[in-house]
Amino acid sequence: MRKLVALPVLSADALSSVAYGPEALLAVLVLGGTAGLAWSVPVSLAIVFLMLAVGLSYRQTIRAYPHGGGSYIVATDNLGRIPGLVAAAGLMTDYVLTVAVSVSSGMAAVTSAVPGLSGDVVPIGVLVIVVLLAGNLRGVRQAGALFAAPTYAFIVAILALVAFGLYDAAGRGFEPVPHPPLHAVEGVGVLLVMRAFASGSTAMTGIEAISNAVPAFKPVPWRNARTTLSWMIGLLITLFAGTIAMTHLEGVVPRSGETVLSQLAHRSFGSGGMYVFTQAATALVLLLAANTAYNDFPRVLYLLARDNHAPRIFLRLGDRLAFSNGIIVLSVAAALVYVAFNGETAALIPLYAVGVFLAFTLSQSGMVVHWWRRRDRHWRKSLCFNATGALLSALVFITAGITKFTEGAWLAILTVGVFLLVTTRIHRHYARVAEALRLRPQKIEIPSRTIAPRAARGAVAVNGTAAGDAATAIGAAEATDAAEAAGSVDVTEDAEPEESPEEILHLSVVPLDSLHRASMRTLAYAASLQQPVLALHVSPSDEDAEQFRQAWLLWGDHLPLRIIVSPYRAIVTPLISYVESLHRQRPDLTITVIIPEIVVRHWWHRVLHSPLAGRLRHALRPLPKIVVTTVPFHISDGHSTPNGHTE
Repeated sequence: MRKLVALPVLSADALSSVAYGPEALLAVLVLGGTAGLAWSVPVSLAIVFLMLAVGLSYRQTIRAYPHGGGSYIVATDNLGRIPGLVAAAGLMTDYVLTVAVSVSSGMAAVTSAVPGLSGDVVPIGVLVIVVLLAGNLRGVRQAGALFAAPTYAFIVAILALVAFGLYDAAGRGFEPVPHPPLHAVEGVGVLLVMRAFASGSTAMTGIEAISNAVPAFKPVPWRNARTTLSWMIGLLITLFAGTIAMTHLEGVVPRSGETVLSQLAHRSFGSGGMYVFTQAATALVLLLAANTAYNDFPRVLYLLARDNHAPRIFLRLGDRLAFSNGIIVLSVAAALVYVAFNGETAALIPLYAVGVFLAFTLSQSGMVVHWWRRRDRHWRKSLCFNATGALLSALVFITAGITKFTEGAWLAILTVGVFLLVTTRIHRHYARVAEALRLRPQKIEIPSRTIAPRAARGAVAVNGTAAGDAATAIGAAEATDAAEAAGSVDVTEDAEPEESPEEILHLSVVPLDSLHRASMRTLAYAASLQQPVLALHVSPSDEDAEQFRQAWLLWGDHLPLRIIVSPYRAIVTPLISYVESLHRQRPDLTITVIIPEIVVRHWWHRVLHSPLAGRLRHALRPLPKIVVTTVPFHISDGHSTPNGHTE
């Protein structure tokens, strides 16, 4: 991406937080009455300093991780597995709440302009989430002028609002307009000020987005990403500080039914076209900010699944090349949170701050360890920046956790704890399964004879035709005569004419993800049927294909092998296409797809393993002469043998 496109696209989450961050700060201070509001400028200056410190910290992260360095990656690399998981929990909480808060704040902008819709914010908000779900499942991407326009429109609207307000204030000598009479319901003390600081700091959400997307920039990616981050921080500080300054000068305080931005826009522009433009730009940029989570949440789930901390279904790309399962989980979670909190932004903010700053703290702490270990050029300066960012982020996290615990922060903290428990249990299960499946050389029975004759052992190839693979497999089993005999069958009149065993010409296709005890048992079962066998492997890259080929040769290359490269990690679709191709080109064959199946003891473990057999059976059922069967490999609570007995 060019910087002019990357800036609005990747900054939408951060810049749109100006729509609710300042209001969240004022909503706490107003509890202290006039004395509480007097703290708005000092607290805002502290938040501006925090923005600057964290922004400089992420500049160091971009330099250290030019291929993308999100909180999960940085914390895992430098602090270890458990801190990495805690950072992932904070990130995923952040992304769920990004959707919920952005939609709720967007609805507040709409209802400020159209009060008649205030009673329908929950159903309309859920409908917006459904639209986001549908769009992302169809492969909506953050790119181009279409997605850049709302952010630029929002920037223009807020800058115009501030400029008009300052011009008006200059006419009266910058004398603040008296705010409405306020009755203090809480004493002004350290606790109130810290709560306001934590709430207002939610205006920093989304700062991490650029460090996640470094590879998306044009060369030199890391340098362009740092420049874009600097522009984003500058704009964020300008918009945030300008909004706070205007609320102070115009005497605006939070009130029910109309947002602070709407009140400011009314005072600067009246109720004309510019007011409508401001509210529309605010609603659109918040919608775009919600959409950014649909790129990042599934990506974090993918990384967790890759590291065996989440179900492997999150590794799978949908037909539109999007992580469909992660998108669905995000939408369901965000909709539940949105409905549970009745679409009220103020109620969601306490949860938001905890997740955001937990991820910030662990990411920046990880960078401190990174620089301490590396000690390369300018490491002391970088360590100082990241240490400052980590300290201030930790301060906000602790403050939010303590001061807003009873307001909902407890739920975010509990979510992190449950997430950590679940992901560690998932990792433990996958480790147990891997141990049970691990090949033990002393127990692998090498066939007493080569199943495929020497003439057919060149079948290990990525390229080739399905008919050629079938012919190779049949030839490998010395069934050429049977193929010729079956070739005279007229399949145009009856697709399944066989009525006796002698008329059936077999080909067994065995899909393999890797070579382990379950796949070996399936290959042994297929070979024991004394029918032609073709092994089939789907690899996500040429490198993975070569690794599998070498493992296959090490095993002994006893069967013909076909490798299909599927760069988008799709497995079922390539398998189905290949079997369909076999069927079209060799309609005389009865093809039996024999699949290794991991059988677990507990029902809740089933979601951790791919339901490949069921999906293939459903997809291939319409085709004649296709049989799908499974060879179970039982996993118990201990190490398992192929027949399911515990060793």
